[in-house]
Amino acid sequence: MGQQAISILDLSCIATAAVIAYRGVDFNDVQIAAAGAKIKGIAKRPAAIGDPFECTAYGTATCEAGAAIAKGAALTMDASGRVITASALTAAAPGIGTLTITTGAVAVTSSAVNGAGTISGAPTAGALSGGDLPQFIVGHALEAAAGAGSFIEVLLSR
Repeated sequence: MGQQAISILDLSCIATAAVIAYRGVDFNDVQIAAAGAKIKGIAKRPAAIGDPFECTAYGTATCEAGAAIAKGAALTMDASGRVITASALTAAAPGIGTLTITTGAVAVTSSAVNGAGTISGAPTAGALSGGDLPQFIVGHALEAAAGAGSFIEVLLSR
């Protein structure tokens, strides 16, 4: 179990629903309930509705794993607020299309673009124009987790 947690920034929270210690909390001070969701931080202790608690936003935090995790793996949240290994984004991911740049009839001899761009697949509006990725990367595992219910130290990132 990760006992080396070094918090650089703890935020004060008031639980708007029950929160389990070492799980992700959203910006409404509710335990994460959607896979891949953004987090405000990791709860440092349990809290009932209306109770104050702290969450670690920056630094390292002890987190509960939702599955086996390799040391160094990029992490995201599962639907219970536990950390799991993030999946690789592919063209098959929801809302992601393929960007193709076609070549022109004349060789490129300057820094100007030679050719037209096309988007294939079925990207959703704004998929290539910025915004949030389908899953938020919480941080990286500083130690391996044997399986669900293990507690590991995570280097939080933004």
